[in-house]
Amino acid sequence: MTPSTGPVLTTRQLNRSILARQLLLERSDAQIPDALEQVAGLQTQYAPSGYIGLWSRLRRFERADLDAALEDRRVVHGTLMRSTIHMVSARDYWLFATGSRPGRRAWWERVRRSDLQGVDMTEVVACVRDALSERPRRHREMVDLLAARGFPPVAWQGAGEWLDLVRLPPSGTWARRRADLYGLAEDWLGSGERISETEGLRHLARCYLAGFGPASITDMASWAGLPVATLRPAIDDLDLRPYRSDQGAELLDLPEAVVPDPDTPAPPRFLGTWEATLLVHARRALVLAEEHRPLIFATKNPKSSPTFLVDGAVAGTWRYVEGQIAIEPFTPLNGGVRRQVDEEAERLAAFHAD
Repeated sequence: MTPSTGPVLTTRQLNRSILARQLLLERSDAQIPDALEQVAGLQTQYAPSGYIGLWSRLRRFERADLDAALEDRRVVHGTLMRSTIHMVSARDYWLFATGSRPGRRAWWERVRRSDLQGVDMTEVVACVRDALSERPRRHREMVDLLAARGFPPVAWQGAGEWLDLVRLPPSGTWARRRADLYGLAEDWLGSGERISETEGLRHLARCYLAGFGPASITDMASWAGLPVATLRPAIDDLDLRPYRSDQGAELLDLPEAVVPDPDTPAPPRFLGTWEATLLVHARRALVLAEEHRPLIFATKNPKSSPTFLVDGAVAGTWRYVEGQIAIEPFTPLNGGVRRQVDEEAERLAAFHAD
């Protein structure tokens, strides 16, 4: 669809909308796969961030709950949107993988073009498939296996853009944080070959709006890691509701989605590294003020910093030290707010120590 003039949404309305859809205004009683579907997956290059993300979003969440969901294959880690590791429900995995694959592969070929001279990715894929069909293997083993056949390390890095690979437990869990045990998604979850790219693209658009909307087409494409031109036909096929931001940007949303009252309270929340609500595709909501962005994302800080929210915006960073949560506010917190943040920090410290 082509957006037309619609109601104007303030930045605060967009802020409360993202927080509500991300389950950060009120904790949910949802099951873990359902919660992940609501928030369009959680980015989990650092495995504990997935646990912290769910703890901040669910009322009765324990680390063993996610361990069990990963073991039971209801939840899975895979390289998906923007070629980054996401934790998603098994139901969402193939739709996300199929829809994001063209963008992931094109990006990898573009940035690695000079490293691919003389590398036949068809042979690499066949080798990787044969090895993982036998059994799951660790990262180091796959690099060595390909090296023994004359392929450089970049070959393994690119294999996941041609093959759908998942990271298997117990790697990628709280106890085993390095997600370095790989298997074929078709062996772990069953085949997804009947899902078309068009279905995948539509699903990406719907899930982004359900978890982050209202949003522009550019925001959707940025999150998915796809060119706008690739995503636009799928968006045009959907029945979406038009809005405008108070900056004049055209926004779209699912027709049944609700935009909360801008005065809805936003309690303190603690977030892990690479929290998606802070990335550039969601900057319209100012969960992270632009003046603070360099403090969270920097070239010398590749994992980003864990943060905490006050009134719906990042108010500082935190770290777990000697059984306690040490917070570093950007500016002093007044007495009432400080008490609320400290109470939430105590609960998070207990979660770490449990």
